[in-house]
Amino acid sequence: MNEIDQFWQDFCKKNNLTNVSYKEAFQFGASSGWLASLVVEGKKTATTSGYVFYELENEELPKKGDYSIVLDENNQPVAVIQVQSVDVLPMNEVSEEFALAEGEGDYNFWWRAHEEFFTNELKPYGKTFSPDLMVVCERFINLSLKNC
Repeated sequence: MNEIDQFWQDFCKKNNLTNVSYKEAFQFGASSGWLASLVVEGKKTATTSGYVFYELENEELPKKGDYSIVLDENNQPVAVIQVQSVDVLPMNEVSEEFALAEGEGDYNFWWRAHEEFFTNELKPYGKTFSPDLMVVCERFINLSLKNC
C-alpha cells in the first residue's frame, strides 16, 4: 500500500469512517509546500481554480462533501479536506472575504498571484487570461485538525 492510501486508511480508522473514498490527492498551485502548510495550520480554507481547465481536461467539478488529500511539495500527504461549497463565477466577482479565506495574503496579493498562475497555465492551451475568467471557488475544512 502506498503512503497516500495508508494516510487515508489511518484517517478513516481514526474517524470511524467506512465506505467512503477520497476523490483525489493533489498539490495546491505553484507553491505547493507553502500552500499545504497553510492548510495544515488551518489558515487556508478556500481555493480558486480555473473552470476552463475542468472543461479542457474533461474533469468533473468538485462537489460538496468530496474528500481530498493535500500533498506537500514532496508529494507526501499532510491533510484530509472536505469540500463545503462550490461556486462558479467570473474571477473579477470573487469577494475579498473569499480571497482572504485562501490564507495567502491580502486581496491584491490574491489577485496578482492568480492572474500570474492562470496566465501561465493557459498558455499551453493557446488561451489568454482575462479578468472575467470563470473560476471555481471552493471552501473546505481540514478534517485532519479534528475528529469529524
